[in-house]
Amino acid sequence: MSDIVKNRLARLRKRMDETNTDLVAIGPGSHMQWLLGLNPHGDERPVMAIVTAEHVGVLMPLLNAEASRAQCADIPFYEWGDADGPLGALKQLLNKSNANRPGLSIVLDETMRTDFSFLLLGQLDAPTHRFTLDTVGFLRAEKGAEERQLLKDSALLNDAAFERAFDALRTGMTELDVRDIIINHYVENGAQPAFCIVAFGENSAYPHHHTGTDTLQPNMAVLIDAGCRLRGYPSDMTRCAWYGDTPSPRFNEIASIVEQAVQAAQSEALPGTLCSDVDKAARTVVADGGYGPEFLHRTGHGLGVDVHEPPYIAANYPEPLRVGNVFSIEPGIYLNEEFGIRLEDVAFLHPNGVEFLSELPRTVRRLPVRD
Repeated sequence: MSDIVKNRLARLRKRMDETNTDLVAIGPGSHMQWLLGLNPHGDERPVMAIVTAEHVGVLMPLLNAEASRAQCADIPFYEWGDADGPLGALKQLLNKSNANRPGLSIVLDETMRTDFSFLLLGQLDAPTHRFTLDTVGFLRAEKGAEERQLLKDSALLNDAAFERAFDALRTGMTELDVRDIIINHYVENGAQPAFCIVAFGENSAYPHHHTGTDTLQPNMAVLIDAGCRLRGYPSDMTRCAWYGDTPSPRFNEIASIVEQAVQAAQSEALPGTLCSDVDKAARTVVADGGYGPEFLHRTGHGLGVDVHEPPYIAANYPEPLRVGNVFSIEPGIYLNEEFGIRLEDVAFLHPNGVEFLSELPRTVRRLPVRD
């Protein structure tokens, strides 16, 4: 068992004791990857890791056992074959975990298949259950130096991909052409694309625009929101540009308001500050500028193994920020049939405030027409 896995299991058991949790059950996905370094094949065959104070083990289909064992050889597997089904192996795992007493307080992975959860609940005697927010999710939201560096490296690679894309812009290029430039840069540098939105002109007014075949023409807004995954950790950034002559006063006004909103959220983001108050700081700037209804989404989201994970910088998420939290700050203003501007950076929270992981300036670029 690696030192990372030992440390994370110890932290989880400490947190389980603090929250009076008897058992944590997680399915294949990012929770299991973070906790055990295990990323088994996921299908309809039940797979789950069970953690108690006394034991950790994984219910594992025989079909996938050998490939999975190479990822975490020291964690016991409770294997089952298609001919027999998972119930016998699950009962053995629960017996070994001392999970047969009534009234257990258990945590279920919110991303696990419902039928997997029901299979587990059916073997327990009157358990109470909740999701992972105050256990695995709580721990994942607090990054240390190693995770910070992995996220930083991913952000710097993303910076370079954006530079390459903006330098390549030419009249007549399609959004898909620009997306391909970004993705190719990721792949050439050992990363995988996580997502990529390229939006020209009016398309930039749609926060989740589907990148397509629209072509770049003079005097258009350009919005790029993209991220890669490098050594398992993602990046996420949004930058905007104006392609052509001097942009309109309205475009400059919107760009200025959005940048002020980023700075207001950045200033508010301190340990102990409620996430909802950080959202409020950005939203107040946009509202005071006269564009409150055009700020269509939350101010940000956590980033770690997943591109979206706690904490969420949103009005309905009144949780306090903690040192080690990593989250985006990405206010935006979207004017239908005109353009949209969103500026996004990912922040790591230190004791004295946030560090933005990207080093690419947020300044909205003015790019000359190039044929």
